[in-house]
Amino acid sequence: MPLPSLPDRRAIEAPGAPCVADDDVVLDNTEFLAAVRGAAATLRRHGVGTGDVVAVMLPNTVDLVVALFAAWRIGAALTPLNPALSADEADYQITDAAAKVLIVSEARVSSAPVTVLATSDLTADAPSDIEPPSDPDLLALLIYTSGTTGKPKGVMLDHGNLNAMCQMVIDAFTLTASDHSLLILPLFHVNGIVVSTLAPLLAGARTTVAGRFNPSTFFSRVEHTRATYFSAVPTIYTMLADLPEEQNPDTSSLRFAVCGAAPASIELLDKFETRYGVPIVEGYGLSEGSCASTGNPLGGVRKPGTVGLPLPGQTIRIAGEDGNPVAAGELGEVLISGPNVMRGYLNRPAETARTLVDGWLHTGDIGRLDEDGYLVLVDRAKDMVIRGGENIYPKEIEAIAYQLPGIAESAVVGRPDPIYGEQPVMFVALSPEARLDSADIGAHLASKLAKYKRPVDITILDTLPKNPVGKIDKPALRTVAAAARTA
Repeated sequence: MPLPSLPDRRAIEAPGAPCVADDDVVLDNTEFLAAVRGAAATLRRHGVGTGDVVAVMLPNTVDLVVALFAAWRIGAALTPLNPALSADEADYQITDAAAKVLIVSEARVSSAPVTVLATSDLTADAPSDIEPPSDPDLLALLIYTSGTTGKPKGVMLDHGNLNAMCQMVIDAFTLTASDHSLLILPLFHVNGIVVSTLAPLLAGARTTVAGRFNPSTFFSRVEHTRATYFSAVPTIYTMLADLPEEQNPDTSSLRFAVCGAAPASIELLDKFETRYGVPIVEGYGLSEGSCASTGNPLGGVRKPGTVGLPLPGQTIRIAGEDGNPVAAGELGEVLISGPNVMRGYLNRPAETARTLVDGWLHTGDIGRLDEDGYLVLVDRAKDMVIRGGENIYPKEIEAIAYQLPGIAESAVVGRPDPIYGEQPVMFVALSPEARLDSADIGAHLASKLAKYKRPVDITILDTLPKNPVGKIDKPALRTVAAAARTA
């Protein structure tokens, strides 16, 4: 079933059945289709058509899901923006994606060449009779992810990618029309879009879009909605596992929970499952792979400390530096193949060629397959910092630091954190004439970066340590950062 025509199919098969809801709105299948058709008419009136891009910068609401399907209905793609992005960061993504329209929840001025619409504008037009496209090669999503160059790049996912990924999720979790997804991860991430929204809707199930996550009210939301599953990151599981002992929620509706985006300790998984009686399925994936590539089997052996087996239809290879498979159990780069793998990076042919080689997605992650074929991740080759499930790329922060006169050297590394897993910290060395302090540097970064990317600590050194070839020695800085954290 092509995703653009999913609202039509649901309205025909079960017109009054619940579809999507958020903190303020509940839509059944008929109401959801009407909202999508009306929003599609508005987008078309503003010149959006096949091959165009619609940008959305919204919190977690039904409006975002409506905008997604409205864009698809007229053959356009959607690029979601993190509402926490600074004006410069948002304008970069809008411009790079060549978005024709930006949808926001409240008035916003953009220097990018884009028409700005409020969510209230999406109800201005009568529902259209636009026939949704069925071409699997049409671009569906542009998910922006940073890289080693420091500039965010658009991951191009077409409808074929998303359909394949959704079917894998449905099969892996045996989703049916009786399921109910509780979405607590942000909808600007592919996990929130695919695992918690598209897959359940495609299976005939329903989705409740929760607003800002609050550990003290989360389980009351579970009890009220009778949700059957949710997807979260280790930071969230840590908060829930550490709730006061007197809280004893009814979790009987939950069949399972999903954990991804960052490694979770065996102790954390056991602590949560023992307290709440809900099995956690740990998995692994990238935006470039449409979300997920491995997962511990829900109905089979779940191995804590691993990220599970390849999902049906995907192949995992552990490769050496030459790209050839290594011997069983040996370490190497994790390579992925399958119909879920992206078509490439938008307007980045060189980076696409380095990342997609002979049909294999080179992840930059280092791992091994155990004796049963379960994937064990051991390192991140790209120096990425994962803060509470948010990917933070040091070079993006370092590049902004170098814009400040007086910065001679800059390096960002991850420092262990008991709540967020990691926090970014920065080390800098100043030019001889510079008269900067940590507050000056912090203020400069704050004006250019979203809050979650900003280093929590800035240390000024006379010079940064170097390795034998003269490059900044980040492993040494990680050791310094970790020692300072425990001192």
